[in-house]
Amino acid sequence: MTDDLLALEYRTALPDALRALLETYPREGWTQHKNFAGLVEFWLGRHMMFRQLTGALQEDAEQAMDSKMDLMLYKPRLARFGGGLVQELHGHHNIEDHHYFPQLSGLEPSLQRGFDILDKDHHAMDGLLSRFANAANGVLQDTSEIGVFREELLSFNKMLDRHLVDEEELIVPVILKNGSNVLH
Repeated sequence: MTDDLLALEYRTALPDALRALLETYPREGWTQHKNFAGLVEFWLGRHMMFRQLTGALQEDAEQAMDSKMDLMLYKPRLARFGGGLVQELHGHHNIEDHHYFPQLSGLEPSLQRGFDILDKDHHAMDGLLSRFANAANGVLQDTSEIGVFREELLSFNKMLDRHLVDEEELIVPVILKNGSNVLH
């Protein structure tokens, strides 16, 4: 698979070679694994929070578009949830790029290409987060822009979920295999 096809906007999954540990540590068994508690559980919880925030933002936008949510309620929720999502994702990616990815890739050098792909995703996500923030700010200034924001959010959600799934399928098996105590 070429690097262009592995770009976040085109990718449907990581190549099988980068998902090799997933066969040994399938998603269905993660919560029962002895190395799940602690870092893996916390990290997956962060991913769940991102999914819940984007879900709430989408639900709110649709409710506001259908006049089922008062705009005086919608705008502060958008500011709080949208701002929180952007801030938390930037912080999460920063920690991964500078702390977890270098250490985890050192534990499993055969997966380096996967970590490089995830790092590229984070750079792509910077642009997506900027577009997301601009669209949200457009709504805060003019509520007739809710439809534009919702469309941006749908695109954003799709790519965020692709990234989160791929990140989980690469990283969780590495931590389950090696334990989180190898990270410092």
